[in-house]
This record gives sequence, C-alpha cells and structure tokens, in this order.
Amino acid sequence: MPAEIPVVGPVLAAFALAALAWLAALVVDLVRSSALPRAMLALGCASAALGALWALPAGSALITLLQFGGWPVQWHADAAALWLMLPALLPALFACLLGGAAGARGWAAGAAMSLLGALGVFTLYDGASLLIAWELMGLGGAVMLLAEHRNTQAGHDNLFMLAMLEVGSVALLLAVATFGGDLGFASYARQWGTLAPAAAFGVGLLWLLGFGAKLGLLPFYEWYPGAYGSGSGASGALMSGVVMNAAYFALGRALLRWMGTPPWLGGFGVVVLAGGVLSAMLAILYAFQQNDWRRLLAFSSAENAAVAVTALGAALVFRAGGHDALAALAWIVGMLHLMGHSLAKGALFLAADAAAALQGNHQLRQSAILRQAPLTVGVGAVLAAMSLAAMPPTAGFVSEWYLFQTLFHDFALAGDGSRIALALAGAGLALTAAAALATMVKLVGVGLLGQNEPHAAQHRRHQGRIGGVLRAAVLITGLAVPAFAVGLIAWLPSMGAASWLQPDAPAHMVNGWLLVPLSAGFAFISPAKLLIAAPLLALLPIALLWARRRYPVRRAPIWCGGEDYAAHAGATTALAFSNALRVFYSFVYRPTNAVSRQFEGPRYFLKELQFDYDQAPVFGRLLFEPVVRAVRWFSERLRFLQNGLMNAYLAYIGLLLLIILALALVWTPPA
Repeated sequence: MPAEIPVVGPVLAAFALAALAWLAALVVDLVRSSALPRAMLALGCASAALGALWALPAGSALITLLQFGGWPVQWHADAAALWLMLPALLPALFACLLGGAAGARGWAAGAAMSLLGALGVFTLYDGASLLIAWELMGLGGAVMLLAEHRNTQAGHDNLFMLAMLEVGSVALLLAVATFGGDLGFASYARQWGTLAPAAAFGVGLLWLLGFGAKLGLLPFYEWYPGAYGSGSGASGALMSGVVMNAAYFALGRALLRWMGTPPWLGGFGVVVLAGGVLSAMLAILYAFQQNDWRRLLAFSSAENAAVAVTALGAALVFRAGGHDALAALAWIVGMLHLMGHSLAKGALFLAADAAAALQGNHQLRQSAILRQAPLTVGVGAVLAAMSLAAMPPTAGFVSEWYLFQTLFHDFALAGDGSRIALALAGAGLALTAAAALATMVKLVGVGLLGQNEPHAAQHRRHQGRIGGVLRAAVLITGLAVPAFAVGLIAWLPSMGAASWLQPDAPAHMVNGWLLVPLSAGFAFISPAKLLIAAPLLALLPIALLWARRRYPVRRAPIWCGGEDYAAHAGATTALAFSNALRVFYSFVYRPTNAVSRQFEGPRYFLKELQFDYDQAPVFGRLLFEPVVRAVRWFSERLRFLQNGLMNAYLAYIGLLLLIILALALVWTPPA
C-alpha cells in the first residue's frame, strides 16, 4: 500500500487493544496486587508500538469515534505523534514490567492512567477530550508515585506537582474556552485568526503555559526533583518518556498548526525561544548539584524538554521570517531530541533502580557499582549518559549538533532582533551543553565508578541482586541510543509527514551517509562512519592488553597527600565534584551550609559532626512563597464560613440557589 494512503483499521485496532490492556491493568491492580497488571501494561505498550509502526510514515486519517449530542469525539494518529511515541514505548515497556515495589497496590493503576492520558493527548482531536486526557495523565503520575512511598514528604511533593499541573490545566481550559463551543481542532486555526492581536497572543501564551507545566519550563521545573525523587526509576522512565513527549507534541501542534503566521509571530517565537533557553540553563545548573540519581535525572529531563522547546521557538522565528524549510528543520530537530532523550533517560532511570538494588538507596556515592553490577548495566548506563552529554555517536550528539546548526542559520533572517535572539540562544545552549557534560560525568564518575574502601563493607550489607529483566532493560535501551543515531540515514527521510511545514525538509537532512542541516555545503556529520571508525581506534587499547602479557601491570594504592594508607580520604563526593560551580554560580544557587556538633563531656571532645547543604530554588522565594502566604491570608479571613452551624450552611445553599435562579432569569441563550 502506498505510504500516502492513510491506514485506519489495523492501526485503530492496535491502539484500541493497547487502551483496553491499560484499562484492564487499572481495574485489576485496584482489586489485587500481582504481576498480572504489569504484564497487561507491557502488552499495551507493545500493541501501541505495533500500531505506530503500522501507521508510519504517513499516519492515519481523521475519524469520528463517538457522538455526544453535537460533540464528536475524533481520533487521528498524526505522523509526528507516532514518531514521538514509538521510541518512548521501549523504556515504557520495561518500566511497566519492573515498576512498583512488591505489594505496592496502585502503581500499575497510576501507570495505566498516565499511559491512557498520554495516548489521548497524542490521538484525540477535540478540546474536551484533550482536557480530560491531560488531567488523567497528570493524576496517573501522582497515583503512581504515591503508591511507592506513602509518607508525608512524598505527599507534599506530589501535592506540589499536582498544584503546578493544575495551573497548566486552567490555562489549557481558558485556551479551549476561547474558541467557544466548537471543540474540534479543525476549526482552531480559523478561529485563532479572527481574534484581536492581543487576545491571539494571549492564547498562545496560554498554550505555552499549559503544556509547559508538564514540560518543566520555568518556573514549573521546580516540581520535578521532589516528585521524581519520591518514586522509583521506573516511574521516572514513564514520566520522562511517553508523558513528556505527549506534552511536547501537543505544544508543537498548537503553535505550528493552529497559530498560523500572524504579524506578531516573530515576537512570540522569541518569547518561546527565551523561555526554553532560560529553563534549560537553570534546570541543568541545579541538576549538577544533586546527590540523588532520581533528582539529578529529573532536572536533566526538564533541561532536555527545554532544549526541545528552544528548537520549537526557533521554528516559529524562522516561519515568521518566511523560511518554512528552516522552520521544518527546527521542528524535526526538536522531535529528534526528545525521541533520543526518551531512550537515554529511560535507560538511566532504570539504571538508577539497579544502583539502588546494589547499594540500598538512590544516593550518588562512590560504591563501585560497575564492579559489582553485570556488564550489561554498565554498558547501557554509559551509552545513555554519553547521549545526554551530547557525545558521539549517540542520539543526543546528533540532535544537539542539528540544533546548533539550525541556530547558525540566523543569517537567513532579515530582522536584527530575530538574529540576535538566535545568536543568544546558541550561546545559552552552549553553556547548557557544557553543564550537561559535567553533570553526566558526575553521574558516571561518582555514581558508578570509584569505591570508598573503608566503607565498602557497610555498603555491601545493603546490596541486593539485579534481576535479569532489569539488566536486559538497561542494556537494550542503552544500545538503542547509538542505534537511533546511526539509523537516521535510513529512516530520517521518512519523517516528511511529521514536518508539517515543508514535507520534503527531512529528505534534505540526509546526504548519503552524512547528516546535514538541509545542505551538505553548510555542515555535516556521520554517526554511521564514526561507529565504523571506533573499532579501529580500539586497536590501541587492544595492543596494550596484548603487551600486558610481557609487561605486567604494577598495581599501587592511590597517592593521597603523600599517605597511601589514607587513599579513601581522597574519594570524591557528589558535593566535592560540583562545589566549584556551586561557588561560581552562588548568585543562582544561594547555597546554604548547616553544621551541627555534638560533644561528649567538655566541648573540647567532639563526638559527632553533621554537615548538610542545600540550594535555594530560584522561584521559591520570589513566586511560590508569596502565593502560599496570600492563600493562607485569605483562608484566615474566610475561616468564619466554616463555623459548624447547620443553619449557616443551609443559608449558604439557599443563597447559592438564588444566584443560580437569578442567572437563569437574566441570561438569554444565543440564537
């Protein structure tokens, strides 16, 4: 069948099977805790992946599933949605098999809600369904996290997450309400063009605010570390993969397909560009300071989502300048970045669970995990970290190279403001890339490598075993990262239907074995050739290993201050590794150090010394704390309403009924 002919039946059946499997997992998990719900979740992921493969590269036609009065529920598997969904389903499948502690009823139900909500955001094409799916996706994440840790701190972190997501939901509700009673997406572009410039610009900000709450744009990234840190790596893999990609697809669809090309598009693109760059810089700076696997990876997820939003902002700027080919290039680059990110981040979140199984918790410390874990875990985790550090020949290297080359096309624009904005965005992303490299070096260097020998014995008593499924999950998802980059020369030209603005743009991003930004004369790289050349470079260490037979390696303790017996004192901690940047950017971090001492007898004899450190969130003092104080002030003033008097409550109800009756009498429905 030709690619341009949309396929509906088999694709719809595959996605319907996925939805039914996830719904069954939700019901079964609420009834009893067992391995069956997780198997159903994995089955749904596999079925959705098959449906995406069947529909690509063209996607499917728009069909009406149900009819509620005058409200049709429409379904459409867009090619861009399928590309963003497909790689994220691989780590999601493994996360579903591994997620949830033993006896943790509710985790599979929360995961099912998140997956069902994400599927709705990807494929349902009316405003009401979008809002319902969005709420289901956010609520599922909270249920999933709370099922793993039912304590006060986890509850506080999840309530903060839900509060931030509800701000986004209100923004989405207002954006949908702006278009009146016509809930179908087909009319949104037409209605948006009829709005006054200020109102139309405001609707764009509402879409950015609403979807940005899930993507972690400032100030929303501040809910990431607490929420992710209260769950397992499997939960993080779901939230940083399918869920995040669904939010990015929805944002891109709103801004690229519905907004059109109004006169203020260039200014709005600069707003999106600035929001993405600033979010990426702040998120990765805070990621570098974390001493917990999950919290570090959470900030890294916000950083990568912001990088993709930066690409979306560049697409809007180029489109405003009349360069649809460059705009399509920027949009495809943002998609590639999150597609590769979902694989790499899934591998690292699952590796975080492997680290917790070995050392008893998710802390970043020198516990020689690579010595104790199977080789499969080390290979997968290192490849994933290389991608997030933008090292060749991985997916992160390709997408960030593409993004920088896209920003370097600023000379094509006529306006100085847009050119300066793209140049500053490139500078901000350069700082972000450098901090991301340091962050991944810290993660691998401190979290996986060295060992503090005097404390090794007490670490070993916490060690568990890494199951075969977890080992395979980290290895397969990690290997998929370079495979993604190398395979681009084969399947990138097939993304034409996903480019939206200019269908032939992806075909011009490949030139034989080379990846190029629309032109081989501008720049090029070749991950496939790098992968071929890498074994040749490996001949040198192989020769050294061969020479080891004749010249044995002499082993000696690490030199530390001239004392070989104190080598353990030189072990690098998570704080020591990142303290230099913590001091240099103290105006951002506003670091705090807390030292407490306990003495035995006279104060001269120190019994215990406790040291703690933290960084103040940027928006906590400036935004969230004033809001909390305002809510508390209003609650104190309105406390009299909860006086416990039945007559007062009946009076409230009567007054409300009178107001409703008055509105019914004075309101005249439109003709």
